[in-house]
Amino acid sequence: MNKTLKELNLEDDFLFAKVMSDKDICKALLEKILEIDIEKVEMVQEQKTIDLLLESKGIRLDVYVKDGNNTIYNVEMQRTKHKNLPKRLRYYQGTIDLDLISKGEDYRKLTKSYIIFICTFDLFDKGRHKYTFQNVCLEDNNIILNDEAQRIILNTKGFMNDLSEELLEFLRYVEDSTDDTVNNAQGNLVKKIHKRVKEVKNDISVEAEFMTLLERDREKIEEGREEGREEAIKQLILKQYSKGLSIEYIADINEIDVEYVRDIVKNNTSKTDN
Repeated sequence: MNKTLKELNLEDDFLFAKVMSDKDICKALLEKILEIDIEKVEMVQEQKTIDLLLESKGIRLDVYVKDGNNTIYNVEMQRTKHKNLPKRLRYYQGTIDLDLISKGEDYRKLTKSYIIFICTFDLFDKGRHKYTFQNVCLEDNNIILNDEAQRIILNTKGFMNDLSEELLEFLRYVEDSTDDTVNNAQGNLVKKIHKRVKEVKNDISVEAEFMTLLERDREKIEEGREEGREEAIKQLILKQYSKGLSIEYIADINEIDVEYVRDIVKNNTSKTDN
């Protein structure tokens, strides 16, 4: 059955990017996650593409943010447990850095940056809701490289009481973006986000954009079938699945056998969970 825009949770990257495009909400969430004050958010881009070289792999970022001090924040929603997630973090960091500095420019132009992945799984299975990484000397962990790059992995499946109640409420809301979750919330963060979620879901132009993207994906799958590009078909099926569409609906809109879609989803999940 089709999962409509109104049925999406915040874990669906389309809805997440739309909600985070609101500067005030984006600023409030970043401040809670990083425990810092941000004077002003200057720019928020959703689905920003960085494709620097023909020979290199480009990336598309869910949410790309710049504040008044030129600090860069990249926030991604992750629903599929990939073993290569740490390598993806590394690649995103390198690509963002290359985008910030031109050939011949001084390295001082590389500004402070944060890459934040919000996951619906615990990548490390340690029970934490938040894992923060920065470069530290192995011989003396009191020495920090101070390259001003930090990577944070948040997850909804932690069980430790290791975050503020507002952030824990936010992580619960990611997978259950409903009135019931908001009614049980004590803080203001989830309430602000939910108000924006309802605005997005009731926006006819956003709903049209959502359906257009699904149709575009279906056309790409059809092109891939005609050209015998199995890998392209696989990636687009997984993309649609990550948007919250059911296996049956993906098969229906793309006119593909449901067992074929189920096998792709199952095999991808089994490979990444081992």
